[in-house]
Amino acid sequence: MMRGINHQNIFEEQEDYYQFLKTLDLMALSYEPDGTPAGRNYTLYAYCLMPNHIHLLIREREDTIGMAIKRIASSYAYYYNHKYSRDGHLFRERFKSEPVNDMAYFVTLLRYIHQNPVKAGMVEAVGDYEFSSWGEYMDKNGTLFPLCDTCTILNRLSYNELNELVNASLSDDVACLDVEDVSKGRPSDDQVMSLIKEKTGVTNSSAFQQLPADIKKSVLIELKNRRASLRQLERLTGIGKSMIYRLK
Repeated sequence: MMRGINHQNIFEEQEDYYQFLKTLDLMALSYEPDGTPAGRNYTLYAYCLMPNHIHLLIREREDTIGMAIKRIASSYAYYYNHKYSRDGHLFRERFKSEPVNDMAYFVTLLRYIHQNPVKAGMVEAVGDYEFSSWGEYMDKNGTLFPLCDTCTILNRLSYNELNELVNASLSDDVACLDVEDVSKGRPSDDQVMSLIKEKTGVTNSSAFQQLPADIKKSVLIELKNRRASLRQLERLTGIGKSMIYRLK
């Protein structure tokens, strides 16, 4: 997940969305020094472009995930800054990512990504949103930008089964990558780190892990009570989710 710096929009008009899709297509290809095609840097399974953030379900190939996102972000930021006569960062420095280790979670992510516009109240149905990959699953041949490997999932689930799953709303408790949503009462990453600094004086996960056990426990329990998620706390403190879950 990539978010605009300071929550700013990264797409201002339709052309910008199309440019980002073109960037996804171009950055996926790798070439030999003489310009001949040499394979793919990554495989894309799903995407959703929201006004101020982007979700990608992506598999590493030639590039690591960090290299792939850097290429994508740098190329699009160059376009955006040139078009809108600005300079500086467009995206937050660090994208959010997590591994997908089984098909069940793969399907959950596929549903979560495509339901983003519905959850945000932008459209009534998943298929109504123009700038997600769901159109490729509905009709790959009728898609303006066919970017995704849809066969990986459609070889395991029929389209009718997948369509039913994707259009069945996920629980609000399912917050993949913990996209910050103040309306649901969850603290942002910045708010979590601010409280950690206020209570302990430390500003990073390594320093937090060196704190006395009773201090770590007290802070983590307070953050849990403030509705910080287990995955968010694990990512920001380096303490395992199972350990945080058991704290009372």
